[in-house]
Amino acid sequence: MVTRNTLSLNDRGVSESIGFMLIFAIVIAGIGLVTLYGYPLLLQQQVGADEKIMEKNMIVLQNDIKSLAYKTVPYKETSLKIGGGSLTVYSSTTNPGASNLTVYDSTSPPNRYVMNFSSGELRYESVSAQTDISLQNGAVVMRPRSQPGSTMLAEPRWFYDANTNTMVINLINITSSGLMAKEGIGTVQMALGETNYSYSSIPAGTAMKLDYTPDLTGVQNYSVAWDSYFTQTLKMPSPVIAGATRKYQLPTDTTRPATLVIKRYEVIIKNL
Repeated sequence: MVTRNTLSLNDRGVSESIGFMLIFAIVIAGIGLVTLYGYPLLLQQQVGADEKIMEKNMIVLQNDIKSLAYKTVPYKETSLKIGGGSLTVYSSTTNPGASNLTVYDSTSPPNRYVMNFSSGELRYESVSAQTDISLQNGAVVMRPRSQPGSTMLAEPRWFYDANTNTMVINLINITSSGLMAKEGIGTVQMALGETNYSYSSIPAGTAMKLDYTPDLTGVQNYSVAWDSYFTQTLKMPSPVIAGATRKYQLPTDTTRPATLVIKRYEVIIKNL
């Protein structure tokens, strides 16, 4: 007896090529969904991670500068990873448009204790996150490029004691032999340069004043961060704005003289 294999009507529609095409289409669709939605999220997380790492790195560099200035350590060297952007040294001697400080009193004519001090800076410029993080005058400040405003991540070491009416200002001047920039893995080598100390007694009823002028080019304007520091931490009244300059004044004591202590430190960036 001969047995014949017969195909039903349903079996005639079955094909290996059709099944392969269906599976292949599902795989391609899955890859497309991951690429469309998942990959941008991964990139965003990587950008955020690079930014957080550089925030910590800049605070580490701030602590190195504190060791140089306040502990008189002659030399510091720190290796760090610079991801998503570049770290650049802007020397105070070659960056004339940068922000500057002037400290004086209310006498006529005023005694000027600091005149147009420009600190220089170590600046991380993020290409992917469009964010700048700057180490300037002992502070770490951050500024997004896509919107106005800035914030201070770590404060400088300034003091005002209302009980003794004493103001201590530490000015840190970052210099280098030329423009330096680094991407990837870098080693920041810095040394302590010249230091200067001045002590001034200001008569009772004479106000201590401070003028802050941000970056004249408007590219690196950190005035919001410094304004918050002056008004909230040092308890200065809101500034009087004259053009690009923001004028601050400490409370005047009519019964006691004031003491103004200004310390200047030069930090030389040897290499990145």
